[in-house]
Amino acid sequence: QVHFVESGGGLVQPGGSLRLSCEASGFTLELYTAAWFRQAPGKGREGVACITKNDGSTAYADSVKGRFTISRDNAKNMMYLQKDSLKPEDPAIYYCAPTAACSGPIETMRLYFGSWGQGTQVTVSS
Repeated sequence: QVHFVESGGGLVQPGGSLRLSCEASGFTLELYTAAWFRQAPGKGREGVACITKNDGSTAYADSVKGRFTISRDNAKNMMYLQKDSLKPEDPAIYYCAPTAACSGPIETMRLYFGSWGQGTQVTVSS
């Protein structure tokens, strides 16, 4: 079964940092472009960061550019999202998944195959 396990969420103060982790099961992550998504209450799921399967190029949504960093460790079949300078508007459930490409608006990326995992909750509060 193809699935994804997100972890690393939690409570952090504004301006703080978190590192989210994503473990891919049932497929080889190295062969796919992958991304992080998030969904806040009352909003749809949107892409926030993307990393390609080829040269590892990255792309970010305007709302997180300069603060979030996506990376991958193919040997461990894992992907990460380093979140710095967190803002009150960043709280959401974060998901990782393979996606078709990092081109176009990052916010509109879609799940490439498999199904959404449970996500990991990030709360920003003072």
